Amino acid sequence: MKSRRSKVKSRAVRREQLDLLVQGGLVVTPKGIERADFGVQAGRVVIVAPTVEAPSRTILDATGAYVFPGVIDAHVHFNEPGRAGWEGLATGSAALAAGGGTCFCDMPLNSEPPVLDARRLREKRRLAERKSRTDFGLWGGLVPGNLDQLESLRDAGAIGLKAFMSDSGIASFPRVDRAALRAGMKRAARLDMLVAVHAEDDALAAEFTRRQRASGQTSAAAYLRSRPPEVECTAIREALELSGETGCALHIVHVSTPEGLALVVAAKRRGVDVTAETCPHYLLLNASAPAKLGAVAKCAPPLRSETRRRQLWTAFRAGQIDTLGSDHSPAPPALKRSENYFELWGGIAGVQHGFELLLEATRSTAAKDWPRLAACASSAVAARFRLPHKGRLAAGFDADFFLVRIARERTLRAAELLTRHPLSPYLGRTSALQITHTFVRGRAVWADGRLTPRAPRGHFLAPSP
Repeated sequence: MKSRRSKVKSRAVRREQLDLLVQGGLVVTPKGIERADFGVQAGRVVIVAPTVEAPSRTILDATGAYVFPGVIDAHVHFNEPGRAGWEGLATGSAALAAGGGTCFCDMPLNSEPPVLDARRLREKRRLAERKSRTDFGLWGGLVPGNLDQLESLRDAGAIGLKAFMSDSGIASFPRVDRAALRAGMKRAARLDMLVAVHAEDDALAAEFTRRQRASGQTSAAAYLRSRPPEVECTAIREALELSGETGCALHIVHVSTPEGLALVVAAKRRGVDVTAETCPHYLLLNASAPAKLGAVAKCAPPLRSETRRRQLWTAFRAGQIDTLGSDHSPAPPALKRSENYFELWGGIAGVQHGFELLLEATRSTAAKDWPRLAACASSAVAARFRLPHKGRLAAGFDADFFLVRIARERTLRAAELLTRHPLSPYLGRTSALQITHTFVRGRAVWADGRLTPRAPRGHFLAPSP
């Protein structure tokens, strides 16, 4: 990045000196990839054009690079306060920035106490405002017994409400049964709040697990058998039915099966206000990974067959996947050690490399796939969660973006990880892409492959009315 003053008079609509001018890049938007320059003032994009010639305090030469709108990861577990030893807002947001992320939405359950009321949301907000390198939003929780807290969560700026239809693994964040979910959705609809659900049927998961363990099966394969697609689809059907009944906006997180996506597509046709998220690991890994990689590949819902993984890509290209989220859910190494796969803490740590590897997987089809990836990771996320001025590289929007260059192929190593623990199912994979810069509101947080020492702290984002 060069700091100099352009000698060419401005042809832009504004005569003031720009804070930043990005020149020569291939800008990726949901509409396609095109050569464009753009100028930034006061943290916002003010002009985008094939060529921008204007005086600027800083000029970033993006020649040969692809410029993406910043990733908005609406599904992370940074675990602070209470479990900062698992990850933390500082390390989690640093890894996010290294992977092209400019904003995250932190889930309510892995912090302790969980975010079940406005007091806890404000506490987490204060921590994140001190520690986060990127902008952020915060989820509130929907659990049995906290209906009277939902309005205060909304007023405190919660991005939405998260509920588990199966055991969350956290005692202080109990699952909702059908009655509790219906009541929560009714209240959320009146408050104009979105509800996100972890859609796995608790009774089915418990029964299939009981059968495996009763027969002495505790391997990774047994764990996968304990959560077949039926477990996910049964819960999705119930959530869709309740969403249609109550009029509540519904977001189904980490959909892992094409069958689950088909249920969402059918519900949309019936007029249900629903969106579906999937995660990079369901598109990049298959059911063979847990046996090969061990604990780092355990998640819920579990990884699926190679056939279903390919079908998810087909659904993605058909526009059936609305958003992408990492579901970054780390844990200390001690919780990832057991001969019994059922006893391992489940959760994939993928916030840093997941999106990069999706780009790498589609490098040969970039013209077709990268615009769609940009939409699912940025503009569609901002639209669904009503994040003002986010998700697009366009005049009037925050200057959140990252640069990708095609470089020499490298093997992903633990030394690259900025997360608290060097655990990832992606280590050992190769990539010829390099995320060289990430900017949040026009300021670099990641530059030339390292965190910037004077990076801005993140801003709290509440959904617009």
